[in-house]
Amino acid sequence: MQLEEDHLGPHLNGKHVRPESLMMSYGYNPEWSEMAVKAPIYQTSTFVFKSAEEGKAFFELAYGLREKNAEEQLGLIYSRLNNPDLEILENRLRFWDGAEEAAVFASGMAAISTTLLALLKPGDVILHSEPIYGGSDYYIKNILPKFGIQSIGFQACATLEEIAQQLEESGVAGKLAMVFLETPANPTNHLVDIEECVALARKHSTADKKVVVAVDNTFLGPVFSHPLKHGADLVLYSATKYIGGHSDLIAGACAGSSALLKQVKGMRTFTGSMASPWTGWMLMRSLETLKIRMEAQARGAEVVANYLKQHPKVEKIYYLGDLQDNPRQQAIYQKQCTAAGSMISFDIKGGEKEAFRFLNSLKLIKLAVSLGGTESLAEHPASMTHSDISPTDRAKMGIGEGMVRISVGVEHPEDIISDVEQALAKVEIAVEAKV
Repeated sequence: MQLEEDHLGPHLNGKHVRPESLMMSYGYNPEWSEMAVKAPIYQTSTFVFKSAEEGKAFFELAYGLREKNAEEQLGLIYSRLNNPDLEILENRLRFWDGAEEAAVFASGMAAISTTLLALLKPGDVILHSEPIYGGSDYYIKNILPKFGIQSIGFQACATLEEIAQQLEESGVAGKLAMVFLETPANPTNHLVDIEECVALARKHSTADKKVVVAVDNTFLGPVFSHPLKHGADLVLYSATKYIGGHSDLIAGACAGSSALLKQVKGMRTFTGSMASPWTGWMLMRSLETLKIRMEAQARGAEVVANYLKQHPKVEKIYYLGDLQDNPRQQAIYQKQCTAAGSMISFDIKGGEKEAFRFLNSLKLIKLAVSLGGTESLAEHPASMTHSDISPTDRAKMGIGEGMVRISVGVEHPEDIISDVEQALAKVEIAVEAKV
């Protein structure tokens, strides 16, 4: 028996069902697969039509040749267009952000690049926060210009007035088509006020052109931050990270309104950037434990951050649970976030040499890029994930040579601290105890 639904989603006994409950079975009927409790992997490239007329009707809808009739649904055609595993996954994923639709991709960069190509055209301007993930930074600054799309970057900690002034002084404010945010920023954890940027986008929108606000929410995942509720039009993820959560797949996601997702999915069809059925099935598995994993990681990160904050060899810590000295960032955090997450960056005294010495001494924590997996990972942003950014720009963004980024996993936090402690002991600098 299926749950009853209204425009807000499934409800049970008069109450709307929470996302973590819907992850177990929503969108799948065991009768489709010999009463299997879990959806199978639909490992097929194509699907059989019942008739030529049905095939024609499906293609008309898929290619937008006509509008759907009442109660008509787009049937299965070809796994580059649609696949049961991906459709079930997308139907579940959208509930975390309260989105009308979601789309999954072969990687986080596939989600970002496909979305930007779908919604931007030659002559447009994209305004973006800095820092952002190095791959996104490179794509916006080096790939989009080849398509005649100009970018303007602003510091994540800038005020609305400063951002607006920078946009006006660029001389191309009238061409603004998208505001792209990454909040919290990778790797500094700087927060951008989504509602302020939405107001700026609306100011520059016209009857003929809406300036779209897209937010990369990878760092806090769909559990601890919900950009759509603050006015954003689209939310993007590297689903490799918390959504996948086990460092065993590569995927991306985009969620938002049906109107925008129609354009994004249309571009996905022709770029071929969708996820595979196997990846879709793996992500369905991961969604079932998303909330409990992220909550456990966040609890562990708080313990680790408190230790790092007091260590004499740590010059500065970048953690969302430690913003009391920055009232503006604290105010944004309280408005936009429900928890501090599990990402911690910190500056080790002594620069790159001592940061490398620390990283090379880790035993429990793995020295690897990526984040959000069940295991703790550590990396050096300046020479790894953000190495494509010039040293001058990295310095402006606050990405120093001594910065280390840690993604806290589900190991016992005291064991993580023991590893950090022994690795910091290898850092060869004279220090004074913090008071």
